[in-house]
Amino acid sequence: MKRGFYTIMAAQFFSSLADNALLVAAIALLRQMNEAAWMTPALKQSFVVSYVVLAPLVGAFADAMPKGRVMLITNGIKIVGCSLMLFHVHPLAAYAVVGLGAAAYSPAKYGILTELLPPQQLVIANGWIEGTTVSSIILGVLLGGALVSQKVSTALLGFDLPMIDTGIDTPPEAAICFIMACYAIAAVFNWYIPDTGVDHRPPSANPVALVREFAHCVSLLWRDKLGQISLATTTLFWGAGATLQFIVIDWAAKNLGFNLSQASYLQGVVAVGIAAGAILAARWISLRDAVRVLPLGVAMGFVVVTMVVVTNLPVAVVLMILVGGLAGFFVVPMNALLQHRGHVLMGAGHSIAVQNFNENIGILIMVGLYALMVRSGLSVNLAIALFGAFVAGTMALVMVRHRLNQSSGDSLHLIGMDKPPGGH
Repeated sequence: MKRGFYTIMAAQFFSSLADNALLVAAIALLRQMNEAAWMTPALKQSFVVSYVVLAPLVGAFADAMPKGRVMLITNGIKIVGCSLMLFHVHPLAAYAVVGLGAAAYSPAKYGILTELLPPQQLVIANGWIEGTTVSSIILGVLLGGALVSQKVSTALLGFDLPMIDTGIDTPPEAAICFIMACYAIAAVFNWYIPDTGVDHRPPSANPVALVREFAHCVSLLWRDKLGQISLATTTLFWGAGATLQFIVIDWAAKNLGFNLSQASYLQGVVAVGIAAGAILAARWISLRDAVRVLPLGVAMGFVVVTMVVVTNLPVAVVLMILVGGLAGFFVVPMNALLQHRGHVLMGAGHSIAVQNFNENIGILIMVGLYALMVRSGLSVNLAIALFGAFVAGTMALVMVRHRLNQSSGDSLHLIGMDKPPGGH
């Protein structure tokens, strides 16, 4: 791997670490404000709405300048969002600003891989990036849980600047200050990400033209025989993963008697499994064989359903690792396949923006449905059973679609047939 790849990994690690710790801190802030329970999953919706609304713009923005610079600018926006929470802006609104930065950060983060590395290294690179990301998720949720715990928050609040009243008086506020320092470290690594030498064209000043171009890119990727399979899979994965974050918190409270800090540790256990699955996929699955992992998505849905009968912590830990392992093993090859097809069809930044658009629509829908379940008083176990059945059934439909594509004789080969449909 090129040296710049490791700088990208370091920048991604600290930025993602802060993102995940901030979610726990924001949940603690909502609970401190005694807000309604449905606002907890609504946090995720406020975060991802920018991915959907601004999708036509962020891809062009990421392709308009060196992607390291894009990552630096958008990381600064995340810091602004944290600051708003400290100035008592409602967490849903402040977290939406952080989501704005993340939406513009993502096309640059993934798009630079296709500029820096050849297609043959994309699965390996994605394995490392996903492994690094998942490691940051593990440590991020653990960090967030620790920061809002009584022992650590008391120690943080004990630090005062002489003669200065910082206004930081609660555990969530102390946690947010620490998280802002993590974003600052990520910004330092962003500064040192190398320019790949790829030509960057400025985005059109006409928003109508950008929307029209983006709509064409969305259509192009969904028509591609391999692009549609990988896009459907990753859309389901991220929607399910985001929903599972909140399901685990509620499930741990009901079945295991855990508080928020303890439940965040269990979220970290899921991420351990994802990391292990991602590493194994990077080692064993080539880009050409990516579609062979689709049955694991069905298996993950069935395993999730078994959560309803688990009330023992050791069994819960094993189950969370298994769920994460299945998820990590099937999403890494699918993500690499999607990046490769998108890069070939429309360019790195645009393809990642299309991917984010679809995946975050999945998050909005699935997390929104879970928020409605919580608001209507549906039991956690019934929600889990419905969730797992939905994941398994949807993945089965994706497999059927792929087999139909294969039987039509119209599937594209990954290596050696890299032209878009129609030979454009």
